[in-house]
Amino acid sequence: MDEADDPPERTGDSTAPTDGPALAVRGLTKRYGDTVALDEVDLAVDDGEFVAVVGPSGCGKSTLLRVLTGLEERFEGRAAVDGVDVRDGGSDAVGMVFQEPRLLAWADVRENVAVGLPADVDPGDPAARDRVDGLIETVGLDGFAESRPGELSGGMAQRVSLARGLAYEPEVLLLDEPFSALDQLTKYEQQDNLLDVWRERGATVALVTHDVEEAAYLADRVVVLGGQPGTVETVVDVEADRPRERTDEALLTARREITDALGV
Repeated sequence: MDEADDPPERTGDSTAPTDGPALAVRGLTKRYGDTVALDEVDLAVDDGEFVAVVGPSGCGKSTLLRVLTGLEERFEGRAAVDGVDVRDGGSDAVGMVFQEPRLLAWADVRENVAVGLPADVDPGDPAARDRVDGLIETVGLDGFAESRPGELSGGMAQRVSLARGLAYEPEVLLLDEPFSALDQLTKYEQQDNLLDVWRERGATVALVTHDVEEAAYLADRVVVLGGQPGTVETVVDVEADRPRERTDEALLTARREITDALGV
């Protein structure tokens, strides 16, 4: 019997606590056949906190997000979002932004953002339309609601993806290397845009990135994964005040701690 036919693996009581961190991972071990992707990972992210996860390729960063979104159900340990175990359906209050915008080519910006609305919300309802238009304005695309993806730059397309991820009004926002394909100037712009949205919405954010500078600039704490299988090497607190300057000495200190942990 291969893994696809196996029942979900569980260790201990899977019932998540009703309060506590917005994201809670304890003893998370994820296997793909004989390959262990993550090994005994512990992580807790408080309400409203911005946490980045960094590490080399193959250390399980994206796998961690897939577990938290409920896309990976077979694992050992516990993972809960907003107090709800991900294997019991997870929390409805989760938004996801992927590395690629994944926009519908035949739909305009407004229609692409509306894809992220809850299933029971009619996109044609005036209140839903107002919500979508408000998100388009929030991510700085006012005036582009009727544009199609082929008419947008890479940075603009990623803004649409962010707005779509926010359409559900999530309490927790998960981002998987959303700026990795952008040029440096556009990346800086999108990082600042994400911070603006985070401050405005007050959501809990977990960002997976391979960019040490990005992690230090954006996050309150940086979780460093390493090894194959991936384990938590260390957690770096970023002491820089907000709003931040990229040349802040505290950010340089955090970057040195992160790169040291990565063995760079």
